[in-house]
Amino acid sequence: MSDRWLMAEPTARCGIDTVEIARIERLLADTPPADLRKLFSQAELADAGVGPGRAASLAARFAAKEACLKLFPRETALGGLAASDFAVERDSYGAPRVACTDAARAVLDRHRIAAIALSLTHDRASASAVALAEPAATAVPLAGRLLYRLLPIRRRVVLDNLRRVYGETAPDAEIERIARAHYAHLARLAAEFVSFPWLSPARRAAMARVENLETIVAAHARGKGVIVITGHFGNFEVSTAAAIASFPEAKGKFWFVRRPFKPAWLDAIILRRFRAAGFGVLPKSGSLDAILERLAAGDIVVFPFDQHAGPRDGVLVEFFGHPAGTFRSVALIAAAAGAPVLAGASWREPDGRHALRFEAPLELVRCDDVGEEIRRNTRLFNASLERLVLRHPEQWWWVHRRWKRWPENRKRAKTAAKRGPND
Repeated sequence: MSDRWLMAEPTARCGIDTVEIARIERLLADTPPADLRKLFSQAELADAGVGPGRAASLAARFAAKEACLKLFPRETALGGLAASDFAVERDSYGAPRVACTDAARAVLDRHRIAAIALSLTHDRASASAVALAEPAATAVPLAGRLLYRLLPIRRRVVLDNLRRVYGETAPDAEIERIARAHYAHLARLAAEFVSFPWLSPARRAAMARVENLETIVAAHARGKGVIVITGHFGNFEVSTAAAIASFPEAKGKFWFVRRPFKPAWLDAIILRRFRAAGFGVLPKSGSLDAILERLAAGDIVVFPFDQHAGPRDGVLVEFFGHPAGTFRSVALIAAAAGAPVLAGASWREPDGRHALRFEAPLELVRCDDVGEEIRRNTRLFNASLERLVLRHPEQWWWVHRRWKRWPENRKRAKTAAKRGPND
């Protein structure tokens, strides 16, 4: 039986673990506090108290961490997850719940798991935990169901891209739901593009909110400019207009690196709107000196980073586990300018409002081999975008051929062209 058939329907995931309390007592006696914080969060250590029940409480939490790891045996075996990626907190009713690091949250999202439910217990000798994965189910509006069937523009590309990302972790039924929801997103995007210019400034401001604004404010205060890497998420026009309104001291300091759209009349409309919103615009080709100049002036330069780049402009690094031609320019510019690099993404919420979130600045890799430094940092940028795609997958640009062939020379390029476009 093939993996495709095995993934036809969602299956329950359950992890169970038991820990001897005496083992945790020895751990507490022999481990310095700084090392304990590598395994347990500060909140877990505080919640366990200092009395005689401390070891039992931490044993139950350690069992919960191990039970969570058992939900993802492949990622755990490959070193992508560790016990410290999960923490046990209490909700407002005192019931245990799982808090995840960004790495763990990305794994849950890749497996289309909304949350992990916990049950903890202990007796005098041991503590046990049960972790039950709660699957996520994508809601599909009527417009998505109709467009998927009646106007399936690039439907094969959308499904192939989704299967590259979710083929080993999510059932086919959920992959198709994401595809249908994506078509609904495209329909709403088109409607918002038409209606947005006619809205009052107050109405536009009410349509969006900004998360983690303090992150970009702090990065901007370093005085070396800021590089924001992003992708085709949500409705960037609506959310970025809100960002500038929320960050008035940066008005006139946002610069968007872009390539022209086709047809030309559509590009003219988009360009006019960018400038009206307070964005400067820099061409993607031939603008290295201008970008460095803007960063030196303390400006914020936004790079769409989720499109294919050929050998002339890119480097081949993984994106969702598959080799993808990716622009090397951001890594080069960040090294030359010393500017912090952070990721940003927008999405539409269920009530129709939009959100824009800035992530924490990335810790760039430094090494003696310049080519290796560029490759590793470019992979780091791709990984940051992966997490953003997985949060709201129906609102990313799945119609783009992100994983094109990578010809190594002209002869191979001609051979690839004869074979036809990428699947």
